Parts: sequence; C-alpha cells; structure tokens
Amino acid sequence: MTIEGKTASGPNRRLRLGMVGGGRGAFIGAVHRIAARLDDRYELRAGALSSDPERCQASGADLFLPPERCYASFAEMARAEAARDDGIDVVSIVTPNHLHHDAAKAFLEAGIHVICDKPLTTTVEDAEDLAAAVERSGLVFALTHNYTGYPMVRQARAMVAAGDLGALRVVQVEYPQDWLSTRLEESGQKQAEWRTDPARSGIAGCVGDIGTHAFQLAEFVTGLRCTRIAADLTAFVEGRRLDDNAHMMLRFGNGARGMLWASQVAPGHENGLRLRVYGDKGGLEWFQEQPNHLRFSPLGEPPRTITRGGPGSDEAAAHATRIPSGHPEGYLEGFAQIYRDTADLIVARMGGAAAGEQTALVPTVRDGVRGVRFIHAAVESSRRDAAWVEI
Repeated sequence: MTIEGKTASGPNRRLRLGMVGGGRGAFIGAVHRIAARLDDRYELRAGALSSDPERCQASGADLFLPPERCYASFAEMARAEAARDDGIDVVSIVTPNHLHHDAAKAFLEAGIHVICDKPLTTTVEDAEDLAAAVERSGLVFALTHNYTGYPMVRQARAMVAAGDLGALRVVQVEYPQDWLSTRLEESGQKQAEWRTDPARSGIAGCVGDIGTHAFQLAEFVTGLRCTRIAADLTAFVEGRRLDDNAHMMLRFGNGARGMLWASQVAPGHENGLRLRVYGDKGGLEWFQEQPNHLRFSPLGEPPRTITRGGPGSDEAAAHATRIPSGHPEGYLEGFAQIYRDTADLIVARMGGAAAGEQTALVPTVRDGVRGVRFIHAAVESSRRDAAWVEI
C-alpha cells in the first residue's frame, strides 16, 4: 500500500479496534467510531462499553459485537484480548476523565496501542505515570485533540513554521459555548452531569473540557511553549461545583504574549473555537465553525483567504484533505485524520519503520501531560487571585 508510513511488513488488513466507554447514551464514543471507519483503517471487534453489564451487552449488540467480546470491565478486556490470536491491536478510551489513567495503563501493560480522549488524566501524577508507561511499552499512544487534524490548522502551522508571519508577538485563542448557561446537570443530561462533577471531571470543568483544546491548538499552530499563565476561573451558574468560564493571560517562551478565553455560559456561541496569531510580518486567523477558510494578513497588504484545497494551500493541508475544495470538511474529518495518522503510526511501528512527517503530528502522551499541567496551573493561579504560575 502507498499510505504514508505503511510498509510491506505491516499488517495487510484493517486494524482491530476495541473501545472502553462509548455505549448507549454516550456522545463522544459514536464520534470516535465514525472517525475510525471514515478511512476504512479499523474495524471494531471488542468493547467494555459501559460499567453496567446489561447496558454493555445491549450496546455491544447495537454495534454487532459478539457477546463474548463485550466485557464487564476494561481490566478483563485487556487481559482477554491480549490472550487472543485475533485480539485487538488498539483500544479507544472514551470514558469520563477519571478513568483514563487506569484504563490506558491496563492496555499498555497488555501490549495494546492506545487512543485516548482528552484530557489525559485528572492529576499531574497520573499523567506522568502514564507517560512513563508509554515510554516503557514502546507502543503508540495518541491523544484525540481532534482540531489538530483539520486541514487549515495544519496549513496554519506550516505557514508559521515557514516564517510567513515572522517573529511571533501575539497569540489570541478563544473557545466559547453556551450549552451550560443553565444548571443542565440537574436535568439528568449525561454529558452535563459528569462534566460538572469533580469526582469524574477532575479539578476543572470548562478549562478541562474545552480550555485544553484552546491551549493545545495555540501551542500546536505556533510551535511555541506557554511558560506562565495568570487565570481567573469562575462558576457563574449558582450551585455549580466547577468552573464554567475562564479568562487567562499567557506568556510564551519566545517573549510572545497571549490571551485565552474559554466559556460554556456564552449565549449565542455554539462551538466558537477561534485562533488568531500575529507576528512582525503578518497575521493568521482560523475559526472552527468555518474550518475550510484561513485568513492570512501580510503586513502592508490586503488580507486574503486561503481555502482548503484552493490556491495557496500546501502539502500540510493536502495530507489532511479528502474531497475537492468547495465541499465542506469539518469535525468528523478532523477526528478521522487523527485516527488515520494513528493507524499509519501503528502500522509503521509494527513494521519497524519510521512514520512520515505529517503523520507524526498526532498529539502524544506528552501533549497530554502538558494539558494536565495547564489545567492545574490555571486552577492554582485562580485560587491565588490570578497570580502568575509556571506551567
């Protein structure tokens, strides 16, 4: 095959995929399954889809899994699948945050590659422990910061790296939503319920859920490391135990300055992830709700819009593009890009080969550690009245 990173010594078949979480009533599990199928690189073979045995079996039946491969726990699944000749090659972990560490570690120790939803874990200690487990295992670990799979995000990263913006000065990133503007968690809505529960979500709400996406996107596109933050986290909805809004100032290693706003109580905003980057030669702007357009403003020249697959888009965007320009690509395709690149990484690892440059852009366990450190730094800063805190 000619797919980047695939070698003759890799398996000439779809990768066998398992899933932890993602059963009936879940949101993100279905997204992961669609993403895995989109490029025909995986087939779902097993799952521990729910902690409730009846729901687990019912969810497995919905997905045409054999009953004997619908497991009551991730620990049982890791042991059993590792022992099978036709066991899974890779597992997707799509549970609430508090289960990520133990589930991922169980599969790594069983010799199974891991794709994990973000944030990586709920504590820095667990994040570092998981990173060490990945290093010991020699296995592929991908973190699904899916926005890094969008073609025009890859384009923006390539343009920054090529020096089109010059020396970077200002980074502005925001991610507003409005779905938690009321106390939705009291209605029994599953997604709101666990995301606002410290026992399952961790020490942060909005910051852990979407602030991590904004933070990771800023570092991914600019190639800079944020070194210090000053954060003001608020729970505006009465009785809510975790933050639903955050304002932050950012300082980067090269001297650039930035701001991050994440909110789930901003009426009129559905999924408004937006990144603006400015250097001494020009600026870039990308908006997730119009993902196929990238606005480029060279200093002293009229702004121009680069479209996915259109004039000015380069190899980085082409690698993540599936259909001709003018046909919208977005959320599911961005997610699928993470899965496709991860498949290439796994096949290359199985064959003892190196992955291609674009494939290697998949977020790793180390990106996950950065995200968890960011969450904890933000919470610490806010507790200290927005004091500057190192990441």
